[in-house]
Amino acid sequence: MSTLSKRTALGALTLLILSTAAARGGEWTAPVEVQYDFKPCVAYQARLAGEFLVVRAALQPGWHTFAMDNKQRAEEKLHGRPPLSIDAPTEIKLSQGLDLAGPWYQSPPKDFSHPELQWFSWGFEGQAQFVAKIRRSGAGPAQIAITGQACTATICKKVDVAISLPLPRPGTDAGPSSIDLKALVRARQPDQR
Repeated sequence: MSTLSKRTALGALTLLILSTAAARGGEWTAPVEVQYDFKPCVAYQARLAGEFLVVRAALQPGWHTFAMDNKQRAEEKLHGRPPLSIDAPTEIKLSQGLDLAGPWYQSPPKDFSHPELQWFSWGFEGQAQFVAKIRRSGAGPAQIAITGQACTATICKKVDVAISLPLPRPGTDAGPSSIDLKALVRARQPDQR
């Protein structure tokens, strides 16, 4: 067997092992990175935890991203006044195998606002988690689309990534549900304060 054939076979075996582990549930997917100038600024991963989907964002030092309800929070503070700008919120959409069965929860966001500039924004540095109760709607793998924006003090990068999450076979365990919703805050919906 040639060296190239051995590498190809080893790569296929590794992918099969990783896919099988993720299909059992509870395992994190491989990170999906957003890069700026060929350097990572944020990476996203997903996993199932019982009846919950968990999406994790890991931000590089100096980078931040924004809360799912950033627009609603800003509109509340503006009281009808026009904003200087509103940073793009984190949006997560599910398809092919998973549907939402409850509201989204997120890590408590940090207040980045500058009221003197009439600019209001909330988001995350370091790490953030987004959690929602889900129900199966197909065999999968589930597709998780994440959009938003990641910024430093001087630049912003559009976030537009997708995660493919293998689903455990029906009737098998999706992993333990060790989710502590009390450590998270519910993401506000439009017209919800």
